Amino acid sequence: MNRKLVVFAAVMAAVAFACQSANAGERKEIDPRITGTAIGVGVASTAAYFAIKGNSHWGRPNWGAWGISAYGCAVVSPIVATVVLNRPLSYREAHILIGSCVVPLVGGWVVNEAYNAHILWAPDEKVWTKKYRRAKK
Repeated sequence: MNRKLVVFAAVMAAVAFACQSANAGERKEIDPRITGTAIGVGVASTAAYFAIKGNSHWGRPNWGAWGISAYGCAVVSPIVATVVLNRPLSYREAHILIGSCVVPLVGGWVVNEAYNAHILWAPDEKVWTKKYRRAKK
């Protein structure tokens, strides 16, 4: 029974990710240099994780090593991105970098989509509001 529930949940997740929302032109594209920085610092963080973990217990995760490497990645990646872009980061860019450190493959994407869906918002971005108008008679 548990196996059927897991398969059902996996199918529902696949269907949810296959659906695309409407794009009304307010989505913000991320600078490719931000993505490159997230990948580069993420690879360095992964190497640091394996260096801290060592050869002991290859099958089990070492949560202390993961926490140290994720925290280091979250601290270093905005600094590196600021140097690469040669300008201050926006809140969205910094949060995307930190999300990429906490959840390696999809964290930055999820944070960006949260900003696009207005679940998260930042004071440095213009708020889009819909203006209602009366119909002319």
